[in-house]
Amino acid sequence: MATTVPADAQVRHATITRVIRVMFPHAQFPDGPYERSAEAVLAGAAEDARSAASVDQGLVDLDAAAGDGGFAALDDDRALEVLRGLEGTPFFAFVQGKVVTTLYDDREVWALLGYEGESFSQGGYLGRGFDDLDWLPAASVGEQR
Repeated sequence: MATTVPADAQVRHATITRVIRVMFPHAQFPDGPYERSAEAVLAGAAEDARSAASVDQGLVDLDAAAGDGGFAALDDDRALEVLRGLEGTPFFAFVQGKVVTTLYDDREVWALLGYEGESFSQGGYLGRGFDDLDWLPAASVGEQR
C-alpha cells in the first residue's frame, strides 16, 4: 500500500490525468485536453504550499484507497468509487476547481463539443446559428408570443 507521495513527475501526472478522466468522463475526448488539465493542476499546486500539500495528500489517499497497483491502474467503476471517497477534501476541491477552468476552456474541447468560441469579435450569435436549435421541441401555440 502506498504511503508516500509519488516522487516521479510522470507518475504524478498520470495519476492526476486519471483523476480528471474519472471526474469529467467524455469518451470522445482524446488524451491531450486531460493531460493539459493535469499540467495546470500540478502547476497550480506548485504555486503555494497549501495547494501542494493538498495534492500530495490526495495522491497518497488515492493510492492507499486503491490498494495494489495504485489509482491509475483501477478500472473506471472502482476509480469512481475511490474518488467519491475523497469528495469534500481540499484535494478534490482543488482539482475540480482547476479542471473546470482548464478542460472546458481548451480549444480542442470546444471543437469536440461544437462550441465555436466567443462571438463578440464575429458580430454576436444572431445570424450565426443562435436560432437553429434542433434539439428543443417546437413551441406550442399557447407558448408563442
